[in-house]
Amino acid sequence: MLLLLILLPLAGALPLLLTRSENESGLGRWSCAVTGLTLLVMVLAVCTRFGESLDIPLCGIHFTLDGFRCIYGLVVSFMWFVSALLTPQYFRGHHHLRRYHFFFLLCLSFTMGVFLSADLYTTFLFFELMSLSSYAWVVQEESPDALDAGKTYLTIAVLGGLVTLMGLFLLYRLTGTLVIADLPGLCAGVADRSQLWAAALCIFFGFAAKAGVFPLHIWLPKAHPVAPAPASALLSGVLTKAGIFGALIITADLLPGEHRWGVLLLALGAVTMVLGAAIAVFSNNLKYILACSSLSQIGFILVGTAALSLLGQHNALAAHGTVLYMMNHSLVKLTLFLLAGVVYCNTHALDLNQIRGFGRGKPLLHILFLCGACSLAGIPGFLGYISKTLVHESLVELAAESGSLGVTAVEWLFLFSGGLTAAYLTKIYAALFWQKPAASTGRTWGTPATTAALILAALPLPVLGLLPHVLAEPAAALALPFVGGHPFGHAVHYLAWENLKGVAISLTIGMAVYFLFIRLVLMDRWEGQVVYLERWPRWLSLEERVYRPAIRGLYRLLNVVLRAVCDALDFLVLVARRTFLRDSRPRRRKSPRSAVLHAMTHGGQRTEQEAADRLGTILDTIRRMEGSLSYALLMACLGLCIVLVCILLYVF
Repeated sequence: MLLLLILLPLAGALPLLLTRSENESGLGRWSCAVTGLTLLVMVLAVCTRFGESLDIPLCGIHFTLDGFRCIYGLVVSFMWFVSALLTPQYFRGHHHLRRYHFFFLLCLSFTMGVFLSADLYTTFLFFELMSLSSYAWVVQEESPDALDAGKTYLTIAVLGGLVTLMGLFLLYRLTGTLVIADLPGLCAGVADRSQLWAAALCIFFGFAAKAGVFPLHIWLPKAHPVAPAPASALLSGVLTKAGIFGALIITADLLPGEHRWGVLLLALGAVTMVLGAAIAVFSNNLKYILACSSLSQIGFILVGTAALSLLGQHNALAAHGTVLYMMNHSLVKLTLFLLAGVVYCNTHALDLNQIRGFGRGKPLLHILFLCGACSLAGIPGFLGYISKTLVHESLVELAAESGSLGVTAVEWLFLFSGGLTAAYLTKIYAALFWQKPAASTGRTWGTPATTAALILAALPLPVLGLLPHVLAEPAAALALPFVGGHPFGHAVHYLAWENLKGVAISLTIGMAVYFLFIRLVLMDRWEGQVVYLERWPRWLSLEERVYRPAIRGLYRLLNVVLRAVCDALDFLVLVARRTFLRDSRPRRRKSPRSAVLHAMTHGGQRTEQEAADRLGTILDTIRRMEGSLSYALLMACLGLCIVLVCILLYVF
């Protein structure tokens, strides 16, 4: 059944190569059927095949279905199915739909392979296939921005993959295996810790690039806005979690309990969560805000992973919180990106100045947006509050245990970033649902399938948030063996003041940022209308200011160095030829061809010219015969016959 989860979407994609139809309704229904069937098989696998493993020895691929893989297998298949429901409405009138649906199903197969993998070889293989197949999503629209974003996406993916492969070579040399379950014991016995660290850092480079961790985040804000909304939901909600999947393996299996590793993750997570939230506050494009929000939320998850590593035996809060934060972010971005797709379908715009007031008079859309936004902001009653509270309290516990001012600073950055999250969500909410539209937008906004997709995406957020002890905590507990976590020693009282205080601080910061900064600095009035201003400095781009100049400089330096090496070799050859390797006068050798010509003209029956023409025809025929398939097959058969004769002589 595990193999069926990989092959079913792959088999569903293959018929799309044979059809010539570009009908969005038919292709959308086909994708819904395949993804729905995959979701059903995943549910059956969780119910009947929990703990099962599958080995394919011919190609060295291994799968398993433990607690974490059950959770994210369900999340992946559910998100693909819900995203497929939006595609018929979203792609109405678009082009290259066959290509999109082919790679849509293909990427589902490869993503399932990543999250079900039992060894790092399988993880890496499907991880790279997932990256290549999702590239087609980024360039789907074929606009200049999409092609540029695709170039950045592919560059980061390829570089990350090469560095990760180097790390896997090192790790295999040190341990003799890449099976994830065997790595903790073998890595603990590695004497040369510096080489183990080198392997771990190389592996982390590729996974961090996919997750969008600073400073490898540059693809994320560029790719999400230009990709179709259903694809953006999956890029943000699932593919970034494949990067976190790798970071969790390193934390729990390669470097468990390593203090320096935890500190590194804590620093990278803190920078990532603040940077993403700050850029989102300044942005005016709906999908760009959500993309930068994803960058920030990856930072929050990385901080939870760092706390999981640093707290050791006392990491129950961090372990549960990190798993639930991953689930929350996946479901929230599914909801909000699909909602952004609905907005784009109806307005053909994403700028807040052009889509303001679209949600007025649409109560269901209003409620669905609030489900996603409140969960992302960590409002009580939603899954986001449960996960954010657990991660925050783990930071409080870590600060108390370590007495480190650095950890305390990260805790306050955590609360500040939560405030920025509330601020940019309030900015979107006020623009979409409270400001007056420039023209009437009507009350209808989506087909029944689109409405069902948004309801299915948003519904788990309040359900899991209102039943933390019944649903959320047991789900997270399934993943504890994978992440190296420990169970709770006591019940968590989520509505105690100590837990509510963190949310209250973040919301206070968020409202202060919205009313004192966004409304006063980033908004203005023009002819009685509110106008959102673009204040983020365009020159403040890590890609344009650092990476591209560095690559160009490295290219020029390599040109100079390699040219110097070539010129030096040429100089050495010239010196040798002028000194002890002087050219000798070549002897005139009689060509075999001239001997054949002489033999053919002997007797005077043919002139030398006729003989040369005849010989040229013969040689040309031989060359043609040697280059033909028949000649190759004949030689192959002759070779087999010789081998068989040798075997017979040897045996008898």
